[in-house]
Formats: sequence, C-alpha cells, structure tokens
Amino acid sequence: MRQIIRKISQAVQVVLLAPIKLPAKALNVLKYVAVGLGIIEQVIQDEDTERKTEGKEGNDEAAE
Repeated sequence: MRQIIRKISQAVQVVLLAPIKLPAKALNVLKYVAVGLGIIEQVIQDEDTERKTEGKEGNDEAAE
C-alpha cells in the first residue's frame, strides 16, 4: 500500500514539474491530489513509527 501511494505521488509530482501546459482546472486537481497523497504518506509513516516505538517499549519492560 505504501509503495503504491509513493509511486502515485511521484508520478503526480513529475507531471506538476514537467514543462507542459495544462488546463487550470486539471492543474488545480493535480495539486490537491498531491497534497492529499502527501498527507496520507505522512499518516502512514507516523503509524509505522508509533508501532516501532511501542514495540521497543514493550521489549524494554520485558527485559526488566
């Protein structure tokens, strides 16, 4: 899931950075999609870091 979102995000960024003329509405839609994908990526990344820190805390308690 993470890889799919990352690939789509990269594709949208390439289209936005490409020196091509797009209609204003299409450009606005692509910008919103890029922002939404960035938010989703960050949420997924935050969940993964929380799981890792919870796992480490659980291991520390078991060691004591």
